[in-house]
Amino acid sequence: MLGLWLLTGVYIVQPSERAVITTFGAFTGSAGPGLRYHLPAPIERVEKVPVTSLKRTDVGGAGGDADAPNESQMLTGDEQIIDIDFSVTWRVADASRYLFATRDPEAAVKAVAESAMREVVGKTQLQPIISTGRGQVQLQTAELMQRTLDSWQAGISIVEVQ
Repeated sequence: MLGLWLLTGVYIVQPSERAVITTFGAFTGSAGPGLRYHLPAPIERVEKVPVTSLKRTDVGGAGGDADAPNESQMLTGDEQIIDIDFSVTWRVADASRYLFATRDPEAAVKAVAESAMREVVGKTQLQPIISTGRGQVQLQTAELMQRTLDSWQAGISIVEVQ
């Protein structure tokens, strides 16, 4: 019986994952790809986090969702109202920080995205936003999001804002 219990500690981490190990609920380490072993439950637990797959968060009804004007309507630097639907592509950069730094990482990304876009749009005139300055707005928003998430040590890397 003891042998079977000890065998429950064997696990495999895929190349696209990182394993986060907790001992009695406290973070004790992480493991990369391969065949691994941890002390069986309830002593240690392992949570595998996909770190190579890209995730997408839509703000303001982007991606075919119903329009959400409370998220998408913003005031530009010249006090015009603009309706912007956008999406953020991101990935997990640090599995342990991703799991433990925020309660709901996906909601955190969405909140940071909306806040960063509002700040960038609020400093920009309407004409550049709807014409030649769109790429600059996307770049500034992505940079501001990354700085904010890094200050939170959220373990998230912003790939792009569209």
